[in-house]
Amino acid sequence: MRDEQQRRTVRASANHRLKGETLTKLIAGKRSGGDSQMLVYVDTSDVREGALDELKSAIEELVEFLDANVPSMIAYNVYFSDDGSQMTVMHVHPDSASLEKHLEVGGPAFRGFVDLLTLSSIRIYGEPSQKVLGQLQDKAQLLGCRDVSVHGRHAGFSRFR
Repeated sequence: MRDEQQRRTVRASANHRLKGETLTKLIAGKRSGGDSQMLVYVDTSDVREGALDELKSAIEELVEFLDANVPSMIAYNVYFSDDGSQMTVMHVHPDSASLEKHLEVGGPAFRGFVDLLTLSSIRIYGEPSQKVLGQLQDKAQLLGCRDVSVHGRHAGFSRFR
């Protein structure tokens, strides 16, 4: 029962409602025909042998910290494979500045994950700033990853309710 409750807690993580300035920015970009510059971040990691429980606890602390310190982030969710061998992190940002802030604020905490996981890949969907690209390379190097890729948007739309 406790394991299932922990699983739900980690999966639920931090979801933000769109608030004032963020929502206004997204709507303005959409109405003007402009690009809202929204970014989606997805990374995958291999969980080190015997580290799952400690990793889950550390992730829950990180989620609480980010929820309190990066209010511009639209969503932040963490998922584990059924066997606990892989972790996927997904977050959504209204713009590159929000991802930059996340990486600045969360950066020191990432060091605590070095012995718990090996980062396999980082995927960015959208157009990050050069500063964000540098921050992502630093994070990848710290956590043992060489696979960082950016996928520019070709077509699509977003609906926020």
